[in-house]
Amino acid sequence: MSYGGADPQSDATRFGTEAFYASLGRAFVTMCAVIPILFLIEVIDKGIGSGQLDVAGGIIPHHLAGLDGVLFSPFLHAGWDHLYGNAVPLILVGTFALAGGLKRFIWSTLVIMLVSGVGVWFVGDPNSVVVGASGVIFGYLGLLLTRGLVERSWWNLAVAAFIGLLYWYQLYNILPTDQPISWQGHLLGLLGGVIAAILFRRKRAKAEPALYTPTLGSP
Repeated sequence: MSYGGADPQSDATRFGTEAFYASLGRAFVTMCAVIPILFLIEVIDKGIGSGQLDVAGGIIPHHLAGLDGVLFSPFLHAGWDHLYGNAVPLILVGTFALAGGLKRFIWSTLVIMLVSGVGVWFVGDPNSVVVGASGVIFGYLGLLLTRGLVERSWWNLAVAAFIGLLYWYQLYNILPTDQPISWQGHLLGLLGGVIAAILFRRKRAKAEPALYTPTLGSP
């Protein structure tokens, strides 16, 4: 017979269990709650601040005054179309990233923001102001894809592939372009997700030893 109870955290990350679906549901509700906050920030910025929050909280490459944008820029957007375009992808990838565990999600998000934000500050156009959650979105996509590989989780791979198919037309944004978008932030965000998935990968559980219970008459 074996000993030891089931690990609730392990159940929550194992596809098909009740704990997994409950974790996925909570993550979806949480990510849906984040979007109104982003819209509220945009209302304040465009309605009251006349867009000044973008300049104050955005990343301004090579300028020390714009370094704080590493923390604030993912919450700011250049306009309503920009925010609309990020809202649904953020819910999708954020839900599956968060379903893998709150602590891992928080640390992974910080790594993605740091790699993407600091990287943009170093290599971005010094005459630009970079805002938007796109770097984080690409980071979560890289996180799910790499997590599926290093943790041998087929459902993470399937989710990453599915989202990639849905938004394949956006993937070219990790390449240099003449469009007014920060392809560096997208590419570096993707890299940040890969790094986070490796740093915070879940170790595979070791097989538990079995206890031998002798029965009457057994040697």
